[in-house]
Amino acid sequence: MTWNNKVLRINLSKGEVKDEPLNMEWAKQYIGQRGLASKYLAEEIDPRCDALGPENKLIFVTGPLTGTPASTGARYSVVTKSPLTGTIACSNSGGYLGPEIKYAGWDMIILEGESPEPVYLYIENERVELVPAGELWGKSVWDADRWLHNKYQDPQLRIAAVGRSAEQGCLYASIVNDLHRAAGRSGVGTVMAAKKLKAIAIRGTRGLGNIHDPKAFMQAVSAGKKILAENEVTGAALPKFGTQVLMNVINEVGAMPTRNMREVQFDGASKISGEAMHEPREADQKPNLVTNIACGSCTIACGRISTVAPGHFTIKHSPQYWGASGGLEYESAWAMGSALGVDDLDALTYVNFLCNEDGMDPISFGATVAAAMELYETDAITKRETGGIDLRFGSAEALVEVGKLTARGEGFGKDIGLGSRRLCEKYGHPEFSMSVKSQEFPAYDPRGIQGMGLGYATSNRGACHLRGYTVSSEIMGVPEKTDPLTPEGKPKLVKAAQDAASAVDSTGLCAFSTFAWTLDDIAPQLNAACGSDWTGEKLMEAGERIWNLERDFNLAAGITGKDDNLPERLLKEAAKTGPAKGKVNELSKMMPEYYQLRGWTPEGVPTEETRRRLGLGA
Repeated sequence: MTWNNKVLRINLSKGEVKDEPLNMEWAKQYIGQRGLASKYLAEEIDPRCDALGPENKLIFVTGPLTGTPASTGARYSVVTKSPLTGTIACSNSGGYLGPEIKYAGWDMIILEGESPEPVYLYIENERVELVPAGELWGKSVWDADRWLHNKYQDPQLRIAAVGRSAEQGCLYASIVNDLHRAAGRSGVGTVMAAKKLKAIAIRGTRGLGNIHDPKAFMQAVSAGKKILAENEVTGAALPKFGTQVLMNVINEVGAMPTRNMREVQFDGASKISGEAMHEPREADQKPNLVTNIACGSCTIACGRISTVAPGHFTIKHSPQYWGASGGLEYESAWAMGSALGVDDLDALTYVNFLCNEDGMDPISFGATVAAAMELYETDAITKRETGGIDLRFGSAEALVEVGKLTARGEGFGKDIGLGSRRLCEKYGHPEFSMSVKSQEFPAYDPRGIQGMGLGYATSNRGACHLRGYTVSSEIMGVPEKTDPLTPEGKPKLVKAAQDAASAVDSTGLCAFSTFAWTLDDIAPQLNAACGSDWTGEKLMEAGERIWNLERDFNLAAGITGKDDNLPERLLKEAAKTGPAKGKVNELSKMMPEYYQLRGWTPEGVPTEETRRRLGLGA
């Protein structure tokens, strides 16, 4: 089977390195990756612990299909307690690091304690070393990556690192691998930096474990690839436009959060869209987009590689940004564009480079800057606090300057690094924070897409679109079209989307595959690879088990049903334009039915009957 049956456990406080068998009983219950590591974390830490203290643990984990030829089978996750939200955090990334963990002979890396000095972790198959990283501390992700590649002289060395933002305590810092792929949300990079771990550099030459039934596996993989290739989204739209295919679509349906969610449509959306990235620019008659790019084994290739226009104000003093790097995706384009009222494509691309280089979640960064701009507009923040930056909505120059400060953890950037809830509380306007459980909203306004409002409110890691992407149904008609403006039927839709996402996140596959695949397409690939007996129905049940395990962790951490809520702006201030004009999110109509479908009490606590049915402890 594709499992190596090996866990690498590292005590950073003591400098100890151990290996142990993977708990295969838990793997049968929780599939792998997100589910399996969440089980380990829930068993091994006190949910009330300080997320940035040595009692918290940081887990890098693969899924059973990570590193296989299955299309999109290159995912890994980082699981920990979030310093931004206080909830359980699971952040998913692609690229090539996940497969390399498998190829080095490991399924999971558990990091405990806190190193007394900065270190990096070097892994070459069974050779594992903690190496002093004094020379790397204070460097960006890109500089650390370059330094490590120069030292080991191995172009196939895979590296995940944190940047200066994490070192300076930015609460939504990311872990960046392969230069521009990231375990991006919830501050997993902040936890890594708090443990004084600068990077993981890994090289695996052992290859993949045995496929249980190679012939059946390749047949299932080929069938899956055919479905992806023939699907309009995975075979055409995502390869050409990436996730940026959504910019104009979401704007047209009136669900584009704009200027800190005071509006639902952005008149500059077309200037920062996927289509705009293809258009020749005036400066050099070349498009912003250089090419698309794929993660390991992926046949979709939704990633972007872009450049900033020569002579643009953003790069006059930053020559390192002339070259191509990870380009805008929909969420980053929205967070630094529509959310701020900025329609300068090159400025957005530049700040996205900053987020990659120094490891910041662009969603939380942009949404926090949006809140800061509203604070500035209402005089709660002045130029004295911003260090002279004119922090107006629509100012690309202000975005760039704040981006630089936040990446380095300097000046007003320290405030932006707090996240929007803490920032708005500091300056006396908590109502300006567009967040749930302290995590900032992604790029879908829940007044125009009702199901997303319920999904945001109940997400176990705070506001998140990928925990239950009802946009697939409400906007794209996958697997069936539902009306985005009505709350009817959305509790059932949200629960199903959340359970399915929990399962897919645990396999090692990318969520984008589910624009074309159902769980019934995934089960045969798992079974042929691992000799298991998964069905679509069993995967859904495992997803529900994972969701309830995460819920129990959060309840133990002090996160309750009272936190399943939305900002008053979205519940009381109606959309002003577009198809959702006059609409607020009708969360109160959806929540009781959602709790009932979940098998939870009216307070949002899983009942004992639900726990028994799912095999969860009391």
